[in-house]
Amino acid sequence: MAVRIKLKVRSPSREMVTSALVNSGFEAETPQLLIPRSFALNLGLWPPPIEAQLVEVGTAGGPVRNYLIQGAIEVSAITSDRIVGPVRCDAMISNLDARRRAWRFSDEDRVRSTEAPQYWF
Repeated sequence: MAVRIKLKVRSPSREMVTSALVNSGFEAETPQLLIPRSFALNLGLWPPPIEAQLVEVGTAGGPVRNYLIQGAIEVSAITSDRIVGPVRCDAMISNLDARRRAWRFSDEDRVRSTEAPQYWF
């Protein structure tokens, strides 16, 4: 089961609070937060600034291209009794629409929709 925590994310121009998945298996050499394009827009990071790099990252479904903005955000974890951080992070902007639960095979441009969940109680 997924674990989500509340985060405060601050860019040079805006600050937002959101919940985030923390046990995704996402690995990086520097602290990074993978964010959807719509969240980047709300933080003032979309369209990507000139210093953003288009990078190819490996995923379980194959390589994908995302925008990386090094050191673009400060992130704090928020609970009912503590705030931990902030930590300076890179913003990794996903090109797929997580709201629609979209995905694609690594060798195609066609965007596909998620399947409905099945529960086996």
